[in-house]
Amino acid sequence: MLSTDTVPRTSEDRPDRRRWVLPAVVAVLSAGAFALFRPHLIDDTFITLSYARNLAFHGHWGLIELGTSNTATSPLSVLVLGALTFVVRDAVLAAGILYVLCQVVIAAGLRRVGDRAGLPSWFSPLAVVLLTVNPLLISSIGLEVEFGAAAVVALLVFAVERRPVLLGVAAGALVLIRVDLVLLALVIFLLRKRFWAGMGKSVLAALVVAVPWFAFSWVVLGSAVPDTLIIKTLQKSWGAYDFSNGPVLYAGDFPWATWLSFLPAALGAPAFLGWLATLARRGPASAALLPFGALVPAGAVHYLAYSRLHVPPYHWYYGPSIVATTIFLAAAIAALAGRAPVLARRAGGIPAALAAAALVVASAGNYVSTGLPRAFAPIMSNHTTTAQYEQIGAELGRLVGRGTVRSGGEIGVLAYSCGCSIVDLFDDRGAVGPAIEQRKATTSALGRKLIDLNFEHFDFRVPPIKPEFALTPTGVGQPAPLNPLAHWRIASPWAGTQELYLVRADGA
Repeated sequence: MLSTDTVPRTSEDRPDRRRWVLPAVVAVLSAGAFALFRPHLIDDTFITLSYARNLAFHGHWGLIELGTSNTATSPLSVLVLGALTFVVRDAVLAAGILYVLCQVVIAAGLRRVGDRAGLPSWFSPLAVVLLTVNPLLISSIGLEVEFGAAAVVALLVFAVERRPVLLGVAAGALVLIRVDLVLLALVIFLLRKRFWAGMGKSVLAALVVAVPWFAFSWVVLGSAVPDTLIIKTLQKSWGAYDFSNGPVLYAGDFPWATWLSFLPAALGAPAFLGWLATLARRGPASAALLPFGALVPAGAVHYLAYSRLHVPPYHWYYGPSIVATTIFLAAAIAALAGRAPVLARRAGGIPAALAAAALVVASAGNYVSTGLPRAFAPIMSNHTTTAQYEQIGAELGRLVGRGTVRSGGEIGVLAYSCGCSIVDLFDDRGAVGPAIEQRKATTSALGRKLIDLNFEHFDFRVPPIKPEFALTPTGVGQPAPLNPLAHWRIASPWAGTQELYLVRADGA
């Protein structure tokens, strides 16, 4: 059983003013980073931002104003972003504020755990930098990955400090950020020494935080967990690739970014195994890693669970595993370089620290290699740039007014920018009903019962929306649809070059 009990401090507490330096520096640099990353926020980010904007300005839970939907994967992200948007009046700015706050929480939380473990003062900055420059995590900004990382760090802090109520609050928040993150919470909770101590308080606090939302969603929105559970599991895979082998797919189009994204996880796993082998000796370096010992198993459990679901390899799904293993890797480097005997520091600590520095430099170099500002995120699966989708959205709004448009496959930026109603499974509740029945036909008896329970209050009588217009993508050189109303050429490293046509929908 791994222990995350506190260990004695080995240095005096920093003066109060000095303790504010790290959060302040992280806040300033993170604000600059978000400004740099903003042009290539991916399409799915704008699904969340559309929910937040509708909540802030209209008190409405939905991707578009036309009707209620429940495809926001992270309800707590929408609630927090909605509150921030209500204040600052801009959902993208709200996303930047939340990103900065999360970075500060990660930095302060890891410093707090690192101090208790006796790690060098540079451990927390190293971990934050490794997370910040990771190409996959950069490509997930605006989604719930960063928010989830901050909640995991908070969970780790309260687990180490044996604060059961706050531990439960953090676990409940983690589940509301993304329901699958309950796996990380469970592993971190169970791999503590005497995990049962204060368990009742932790469980009760987690339920108080999480249950009200799930009950509201179940009764009012028609499903306790988001409809994306049905949508994503129906998709199964992209050809031969699902979550389990998805990194191979991304390596084909983004080789350097993919390798640099998964390298911390690839190094963190053997570092964890090496640490387990040293536990028996209870040396200073191995003892310093005890508070972080649950992170790699937590990341592995999350990865295996997603692999078992055979969902498509959306790149941000790998975020929790990468975050957990990267933090452990940074702690291992800091322990080896700062706490091990002199010989071990010379033999392994210094080379490990140099390797971490090289990883940071290589990741930063990969980011700037295509020039600044970047048009595309380092890893992505969109069909054109965010900037072009924003331009198309504005033109689309002028062409169709308040009309409804069937999506051409991607909905986020267009729905955010067009002022019209872009519809597909993500916002057309009437189309979700048939998808639910289709999913039930392919699952086990237990699965059908769980689906029935989740959608007990779902209104299957809502008819699908009949859009007046449709966006139709075709390959270059393929026949154009008859009488298109507008046409745009779009391209990306992922999807190549396509033609996107606006046409009258069938029957319109």
